[in-house]
Parts: sequence; C-alpha cells; structure tokens
Amino acid sequence: MLEDLFSIVKTRFNGEQPSEEKKKNNIPKDLMFKCPRCSNVVFKEDFDKNAKVCPNCNYHSRISSRERLESSVDKGSFVEFDKNMISKNPIGFDGYDEKQKDLRKKTGLNDAVITGVATVHGEKIVVGVMDSNYMMGSMGSVVGEKITRAFEYATENKLPVVMFTCSGGARMQEGIVSLMQMAKTCAAAERHSEAGLLYISVMTDPTTGGVTASFASVADIVIAEPKVLIGFAGRRVIEGTIRQRLPENFQSAEFLMEHGFVDMIVERRKMRRTLAHLVRLHKKK
Repeated sequence: MLEDLFSIVKTRFNGEQPSEEKKKNNIPKDLMFKCPRCSNVVFKEDFDKNAKVCPNCNYHSRISSRERLESSVDKGSFVEFDKNMISKNPIGFDGYDEKQKDLRKKTGLNDAVITGVATVHGEKIVVGVMDSNYMMGSMGSVVGEKITRAFEYATENKLPVVMFTCSGGARMQEGIVSLMQMAKTCAAAERHSEAGLLYISVMTDPTTGGVTASFASVADIVIAEPKVLIGFAGRRVIEGTIRQRLPENFQSAEFLMEHGFVDMIVERRKMRRTLAHLVRLHKKK
C-alpha cells in the first residue's frame, strides 16, 4: 500500500504527467475509501477500524453478514443453524440455478441470511443476519425457512431473537413461494411473542419490500442504523398511487422514528452494548 502511495507522490513531485490509464488508478482500491455521501477520503485501514463508518459524516456503509456478526456478538460465540440449506428453483425460472451457483462461489454464502445462536456481552440470543451481497438480501424459500426455524428454536428454548435486516424484498425468481414467506415468518414471530419472549429487529441499509412488510416490522423493539433507507415500495410508485408529493427524507430512519415506526437509532459501534442492555432489561428472573 505504501509503495503505491509513494509512487503517486513521486510522480507528482517530478512533474510527470501520468497516462490516462494511470489517472484512473491513481488511488489503489485497497488503500483509500471515498465516502459516497460526503466525498470525504480516508485510509481504508482507518475506515475499517471505525466499523466501516465514515468519520466525517457518520455514513454507515453496507457490510457483510460475517462482518455484522463480528461487530455485534461476542467473539467465538456464534454457532450457525442450517448452514447447508440451499434454494431450489420452484417455478423453473430461467438461469436461476446458475445464478445461485455463481453467488455461492463468489460470496461463500448458501443464501441471503445466516442464522444461529450467540451471546452479546454474555447474554444468549438467537440471531439472524441478512446479507445484501447475495441477491440484494432478497427473501426466497430458504431465507424464510431459516428465519422461521430460528424463531421456532428461540421459542422452544425461551431465548430472545435479534434479526439484522438488509433486503431488496421478496425474491421474484421464486414467484408466489417467496411471497408465502412473509406470512410464514410473521406466524413464527407471533408464536414467539405469545410465549412472552423478546424480539428485536435491527434495520440496516436498505430494508425494503416484503421483508419490511413482514418479520422486520413486527418486532417488540425496532432499531435502525443512522440514515438508512427503510420502506416498502419506491418513491415513484407511492407518489403515482396516492398522487401526492412525499417529503424528501420520508424513507429515512430519522423520519420513521419521528413518526413512530422506528423505536431507536443506534450507531454500529454501540450496537452490541445496546442489544445486551435491552436483553437484560427484558430478561425474566
């Protein structure tokens, strides 16, 4: 990394004019991070140490499910459920099997959610983490089944549930099967609630579509990271339907908290401590 940076400085100091190809690559991808919100540039190493949050504007970038677990639960405490479950092609969607195979190889995931049991500051929980790197975190049959099983395990073992959501909605490549997961996951969450157990939903960027309209919104406590996008349909669809102009920030976590949809906005670096505190407050003696 330092050699790359030194070569850039040396070129400028000597007055050399880099080629067009060099201009395109004058900042190595693994060296610097440019914030898409405020355009602030920082060393990627510093950005990573800051939990992938921009130190200038507090932009919370998207992170993988494994990174989310690393920052949110106790080290070495996570034990995964249903690790080898993979999606079929229930409606014979053209190219779906090949796309899934490529994504499994590229991401190291078998689908768009990881579920399991873990601890946060010593408090045992069942946790699910969605991953936008796998088909934008869309909910198909496997995602719905894994989340349902996680709730069932939590109900049987009297454990709280924490779900980190990040999704583009239902997975249309699975047709009506994907939409059925909305009712399925909500039913499992309801049985967990009837057992008097705590469910916390943590909405990350973005949480949209059928996931927002189902298990992500029915939690006892709904948390969001700062300034994340939360909604069901897009602006144009909603405005075209109701024929009204909507506020610019109507799908932001801050707007939704102001209007009662979100209970808390919690920064990533404070998430583990906050979750542990909430679990302890609701723990039955």
